[in-house]
Amino acid sequence: MTTAESSPAQEQAKEQCNGDELRTLFLFERLNPDQIAWLCREGRVVRVDAGEVYTEGDPATCFYVLLEGTVVLYRRIGSSEVEVNRTSMRGVYGGAFFAYLGDRTPQVYNNSMRAAAPSRFFVLEAAKFAELMHDWFPMAVHLLEGLFFGTKNTQEAIGQRERLLALGSLSAGLTHELNNPAAAAVRATGTLHERLNGLRRGLAEIASGPHDGAVLAALLRLQGAEADLVSHAPTLGPLETSDREDEISDWLDDHGVTDGWQLASSFVQAGVDTNWLDEADQALRAAAPAGCDLAAALRWLGDTVETELLLTEITDSVNRISNLVGAARQYSQLDRAPYQVVDVHELLDSTLVMLGDKLGSGITVVKHYDRSLPRIPSYPAELNQVWTNLIDNAVAAMSGSGTLTITTSRDGDMAVIEFADTGPGVPEELRERIFEPFFTTKPVGQGTGLGLDISSRIVVARHHGDLRLKSEPGDTRFQVRLPLTDPSVTQ
Repeated sequence: MTTAESSPAQEQAKEQCNGDELRTLFLFERLNPDQIAWLCREGRVVRVDAGEVYTEGDPATCFYVLLEGTVVLYRRIGSSEVEVNRTSMRGVYGGAFFAYLGDRTPQVYNNSMRAAAPSRFFVLEAAKFAELMHDWFPMAVHLLEGLFFGTKNTQEAIGQRERLLALGSLSAGLTHELNNPAAAAVRATGTLHERLNGLRRGLAEIASGPHDGAVLAALLRLQGAEADLVSHAPTLGPLETSDREDEISDWLDDHGVTDGWQLASSFVQAGVDTNWLDEADQALRAAAPAGCDLAAALRWLGDTVETELLLTEITDSVNRISNLVGAARQYSQLDRAPYQVVDVHELLDSTLVMLGDKLGSGITVVKHYDRSLPRIPSYPAELNQVWTNLIDNAVAAMSGSGTLTITTSRDGDMAVIEFADTGPGVPEELRERIFEPFFTTKPVGQGTGLGLDISSRIVVARHHGDLRLKSEPGDTRFQVRLPLTDPSVTQ
């Protein structure tokens, strides 16, 4: 059903309230005659046509009790409506049943009610319902207040704790991820200093020999050719690398270059082979007909190769650090407005980068992104928390080994983001409970039971979306559905 299909129910003339009829309802059956008389005096009995009785999000002004007819309770999900309950049971109630809490909580209808057929209701104004509760059931009100606010405070405290734990885990992972390229850059920088010193010494050794400018010019041409080789060096397998190192080491030994094996590894990484060395030997002999110290020249070219390789390693490490910092900024959204229109794929990718250490080598991540999906209105930092919770649950379910598949697609006016894992699945008897606050299948101390509850509230309450579960052994899917264009995100 959609909002466009419904219309407000038309309230007909007020009827005489019958105390005997009220007493037949389970809600009022234990009230005394004075209380029943008060209800009839302060409330009213009305008939309504089929249609909307009250609407989710509107000010909660009345408390409704069904006397006769059929009602449907539903929640708005994007531009659609999802039916929560349909009943003809006399005495069911809805509307302003939190009125006794006053202005300590928003007094709005938290769902919508529609009369599916002409119906009769006992209606009590919200203020009168609050008065009834405080005057007739003061102890119950205190208990209910304690339960309501205690649960809310507990959820907030544990939710904050869970966010801090998640932040700590992400920070540890990010630190680990940053440490690797940073350590590689430091190590490469130290080695680079040594190679630069070697270049200076080698050039001085070559220049001290009986060579003219032609030899130096040939060396510089070879140096440039090496730099070009490094930028296009192929990736070789372990066996092919070993074979090529042996070939180059043998070539160097045959040409009188002592300790040639020390140069072989660098030459192979740079893409140098024996054919290139033959050409270098010929170029140097042509430049110095009287003879050239080939060993010194090749050692100098070897230092040049290592310098290029080290610079490439430093560049790759710095780029990796830059990408990680960029992902952290995208994930945290600290320097951006809370509400934005964003590319959901950027959010997913930044979350995957932040969770890289937790995913480990045992988890294969497969991404099926529909890049035609338009940008969506959202609170991106909160959606990143949803992705984190769902990915973390998937990793835990797979015990660190399996395939995580993330798929994005479009379904009408909704964006669909699906997380599928190859874990054992959620037992059927638990599927109705996994979104309950504090419910967890993890061992004691390893989960708060609020991850999916928080995710559900972010998706449904904050974004007017939907969070669904489909599960069977080897294929568990959490599907997040978000409005593509609906601007009515909860502030």
